[in-house]
Amino acid sequence: MAKKKVKAKSKKPAVKAKAKKAKAKKAKPAKKAKKAKKVKAKLKPKAKKVVKAKSKKSKPAKKSAKKAAKKTAKKVVKKVAKKAVKKAAKPVAKKKVAKVNKPASVKEVKAAKVNVPVQHASTNHTPEVKEKAPFVAHATSLREGMQAPYFEGKDQHGNSVRSSDLMGKTIVLYFYPKDDTPGCTAESCSLRDEYQYMSNNNYAVVGVSADDVESHQRFADKYNLPFPLLADVDHNIIKAYDVWGQKMLAGNIYDGIVRTTFIIDGDGIIKNVITKVDTANHAKQVMEMQ
Repeated sequence: MAKKKVKAKSKKPAVKAKAKKAKAKKAKPAKKAKKAKKVKAKLKPKAKKVVKAKSKKSKPAKKSAKKAAKKTAKKVVKKVAKKAVKKAAKPVAKKKVAKVNKPASVKEVKAAKVNVPVQHASTNHTPEVKEKAPFVAHATSLREGMQAPYFEGKDQHGNSVRSSDLMGKTIVLYFYPKDDTPGCTAESCSLRDEYQYMSNNNYAVVGVSADDVESHQRFADKYNLPFPLLADVDHNIIKAYDVWGQKMLAGNIYDGIVRTTFIIDGDGIIKNVITKVDTANHAKQVMEMQ
């Protein structure tokens, strides 16, 4: 029993020693933690200083970054604006180039054929001016081979002359515009000069105008005209032979007797119609047609 108690006593200091060791072990990490805290405490202000330094340095960096961002934004805006302008300008430029240099496509040519009227190629590109048709004087509708219209009228002496009284003879019925005018005088005098020869060859010369009997008398007396001149004041014979119409003299167009000569055979048939009268040589012109 005594031994056991001793052993029990001897065990107590051993337990104490173990507890001390355990405490020591526990104390070591605590000391380490304290040391770590001290180290951290020492390091913290440095870190703050570094952070402060960094923050001081970062402020100008932020400003420069903002400036750079603004510049880049401006550049981007300018580029976008330029592209937009180019896109807007490109179609116009293309159209201009297409008009000047590029040949028209098949569709465009077809559209042009459908919509655009065809124009004749011209070097000067001036509109065509239609030339006025030349003036054509009135001409009688009577032709060779037709029956000559009947005529009757008073001559310069007041005597009646009828076409029926001249049957069997070749009648030279000449229509002239006016007494005692240059062309009419030349024509009448040409027939006067050949009157004897024509009478001997069975010709009967008869002149007709719209002048009255007195005018015919003065004209016949002045130039010694031996054949009758009928005064057709009412235009009855003139209209029957269709010799009244438009004509031109000295550029003026007016209505009047168109100088015409009819050669009528003994049966009253028109043999010749002379519209282009040679006033100076009219007698020869008539006889050459026989």
